[in-house]
Formats: sequence, structure tokens, C-alpha cells
Amino acid sequence: MATRDFAIRTEPHVANLGAMGELRFLPEVFGAEFLDGYTRVQEAQAAIGDLDDPSKIDPAALHLVYGSMRKFLSGLMLPESAEVFLRFEVLKGSKTVAHFRSREEADAHADELGGTARVEDKSMRIPDRVLMELLEWTAELYGGGDRPTGPSSGSSRASRRAGTASKGSSRSKGSTSTAGRSAR
Repeated sequence: MATRDFAIRTEPHVANLGAMGELRFLPEVFGAEFLDGYTRVQEAQAAIGDLDDPSKIDPAALHLVYGSMRKFLSGLMLPESAEVFLRFEVLKGSKTVAHFRSREEADAHADELGGTARVEDKSMRIPDRVLMELLEWTAELYGGGDRPTGPSSGSSRASRRAGTASKGSSRSKGSTSTAGRSAR
């Protein structure tokens, strides 16, 4: 009988945003959680238009992309981080009466309350560059993307390569080990 051990992460992944604090992400995702959310982000990105010609970019589609990215990322976060990262507060007068992680749900609740009820976006404000980096990082963590170039406690060890190391010739007539190299 063959036995194999599998590592299951139990500690959350942490994105340190300096003075803004930390965002804590799920140790593991299960089933199609990651793939379904990432597919929705890609579909929204495809609707933007021609990125080479900024005059042809649809602003409404761009807004949809940012919203889908934030929703996707918040779905991978632990609840306490998601509550800070994506938060829409429903106010009646000056008092917050409810909060939601989707604008649509917050708007619906405000409509039910009627009168002076309104929605304010109290989501964490981060630069677009950081939002994109978070998206790429989560793709590496959960989607099996390319391994980061530097050491990271959030990365798994590189798999051992099958086969044996070989010596390839170089223009300098010397031998160069080619074990572990990959064509890029």
C-alpha cells in the first residue's frame, strides 16, 4: 500500500499594506471558488475595449472591472479583512443602519428604507497599482500561477524535476549545467 502526505495550509496569507494595515486571505480555497471568481474578472476585462487606444475604452466597463476585481479579492479574504476592503454603508440621517459588501445589496436596502436613506462607499482606498498586484498575487497563491521570483512563506517549494541533470554546450566551448532550467 502506498502512502503520500499532503500539506493543507491552515495559516492565512497576509498582504501587508504598510500604514494602511493588513489584509488576511484564506489559507486555501476549495472547489471552483477561485476559478469562478477569476473568470468573472476576465469577462469584465474583456468588455473594456481597445486598451491600445484610450479613447475607445468604455468607462462603464472599466468601472465594472474594478468592481469585479474588488469583489473577487474580498471573496478570498477572511471576513474581518473583507469587511474593511469592500464596504457599503446604508445611512439614515447621519446614522449607519446597515453595511454590505455589494453596492447592489446596499442600494436595495436603502430603497426599502426610503426617505433620506443613502449609500456611502466606505471601502478601503488603495492605488490601482496595488489592486492589480493583489490580483496577481492571489493568482499565484490559489491559481497555480508562476512561482514568485523571491522567497516567500506564501509559496510552496518548487517541485523536484524528473530526470537527470545534463550538460549542454555553450558558445564558449565550456559546459553549463541545465538542470532545473525552463524555457520562457
